[in-house]
Amino acid sequence: MPEPLPAPHDHLDLLAALVDGAFETPLWKSFLDGLRAKVAADYASLIFRQPDQPLNAVVHLFSGAPSPPMVQQLYHEELYQQDPLPYHALAEGRPYPLASLLKPDDPAHDVFYRDIVVPSGMAEMRMMRVQEASGVNAWLTIARRKTDFALRDDALLATIAPVLRGALRNFIALERERFSASVAGEAIRRLRFGWFTLDAGGRVLEADPQGAQALSGSTILRKTASGRLSVRPAELERQVFEAIRGVAADPRSRPRAITLSRDPWLDMLLAPVRTPSIAAGPAPAVIAYVHGDRQPSNDRCEQLAQLFGLTFSEARLALALSRGMTIAEAAAEYGLTVETARNYSKKIYSKTGARGQPDLIRFVMRSVLAIA
Repeated sequence: MPEPLPAPHDHLDLLAALVDGAFETPLWKSFLDGLRAKVAADYASLIFRQPDQPLNAVVHLFSGAPSPPMVQQLYHEELYQQDPLPYHALAEGRPYPLASLLKPDDPAHDVFYRDIVVPSGMAEMRMMRVQEASGVNAWLTIARRKTDFALRDDALLATIAPVLRGALRNFIALERERFSASVAGEAIRRLRFGWFTLDAGGRVLEADPQGAQALSGSTILRKTASGRLSVRPAELERQVFEAIRGVAADPRSRPRAITLSRDPWLDMLLAPVRTPSIAAGPAPAVIAYVHGDRQPSNDRCEQLAQLFGLTFSEARLALALSRGMTIAEAAAEYGLTVETARNYSKKIYSKTGARGQPDLIRFVMRSVLAIA
């Protein structure tokens, strides 16, 4: 009498673990542990391989005892080139027994079985391939040292196949987003931009690493024990919170820029949240973008002088102008007459090639100083 196939509800826990596995560390641990226990396997593995990559360039996840170190080394250094298993020829979503993948009386297959399969405890095996739309393949394998698998085990793997394909697609999309976010995050980090979100009352909800650094490493901004934004001095705090209330009250309002410190430089742009969030917790009303410079102005002046051949006085004025100060504001800041500041600015524009303050700002922001 044939063995009964598993009922759909018998493996709902496995399917749930497969969906959640992309968020685990290690990846898919619960799924592989659960699958190995469900089919009484000695070993279960999930292998990913990018298109056009060699057989040993894989992401290998497993549950159970792995191959002995010597066997792994032998495979990765040499035998992978003679691996006879037709991995890409497997019909997608169909479990294959090991006996159907190895050719009897073929010397290469015999060597692979003797030197790799048997020492790894995989004398009995099922292997199944699924492929994500972009071309990334995954192979799900279950193995035992002795007893062969039953029809119900094959049926279980076939049932898992479409869910595994979807989980692989989601994982690839998530990895692409992670990579893009890491590249963008590194660029933003080098430009010293960060962000944190606020509710309408000024309570900090989330922050990226740079924003969190501004809240913990600045003498001007901090997050209180109750989670509220605190700004020093008091007059600056009143200015910031007035802007927060104005931006939060009208999602169509224009962003508001505030200079928090001139040395070292720290400024902030408060913008309304225009994209609703489906994340749990309080909804953010305001995004605070912060931009700072960990180096004091004297260091920046020295770098500007080196980069553009300026004197220290010219570099100091160039830095002020590149940060949006007017000639009159910079003159007052450094105890110069407006006429003297104008003369300095003419020399700055001549040496840098800038045709005016907007050009100067672009030159400085696009120079190596932006990431120095």
